Amino acid sequence: MWDWTKAIAIAVVLSVLVRTYVFAPTIVDGESMMTTLETHERVIVNKLIYRFEAPKRGDIIVFHATPDKDFIKRIVGLPGDRLEVRRDVLYVNGRPVDEPYLAENKALWKKELEEAHLPPDLPFTEDFTVDRVPPGTVFVLGDNRRNSTDSRVLGPVPLSRIVGRAEFVFWPLDRFRWLHP
Repeated sequence: MWDWTKAIAIAVVLSVLVRTYVFAPTIVDGESMMTTLETHERVIVNKLIYRFEAPKRGDIIVFHATPDKDFIKRIVGLPGDRLEVRRDVLYVNGRPVDEPYLAENKALWKKELEEAHLPPDLPFTEDFTVDRVPPGTVFVLGDNRRNSTDSRVLGPVPLSRIVGRAEFVFWPLDRFRWLHP
């Protein structure tokens, strides 16, 4: 009986340590990252990655948006970057950025405009400019830009508030996929 108790105790302690310091499951809540991530999908967050490497443009991160709420968004700007969205194109330091993950959302937006008999040239992402992303922060946007509370509202995200990088969707099983190549 003692051997079983020790084995179970060790398993519980290891499980708590791994979840606290290495990997953690997170539930996607909301539509701000659609169609990349759907509401109620579950992702694994790598909590150690940014101890060994700096965040990169394109990383999907989980961060503490408020003391009680974590958000999941995509990094589009790094410290020192100048950002601009003009006529639905993201520019980083004056260069246009290819955002293939927005294609499906942009197509859905055009269809909504057509069905509502609105002008087809209304932008999916409203124009904005950020002169410089401050040191020690990143600028994040949701992939569903029409329905996202992100750095346009919250401001740049301090690196100290980043929980980690979302690595893969593990639930539901039929939608398992890696989020980073």
